[in-house]
Amino acid sequence: NEDLHIGKEIQRVVKAQGRKTAWLAEQIGCNRNNIYNIYTRDWIDTKTLLHISNALEYDFFAIYSKQIKSKSAK
Repeated sequence: NEDLHIGKEIQRVVKAQGRKTAWLAEQIGCNRNNIYNIYTRDWIDTKTLLHISNALEYDFFAIYSKQIKSKSAK
């Protein structure tokens, strides 16, 4: 999907897990406003994505892998 918006995916997982934005901010060592900023972005650096993936125990990198595999299958 060309329209992958990683911020919205992160926000979706946070909500689905019943977690609060402040909890995620504490887990990755930043303030809540930074997390709200991440929610608005369609890109994220890999180090931050790794921290978020570990905190939420969710493999966000798999979303990108799936996207690459679907493009190469075409």
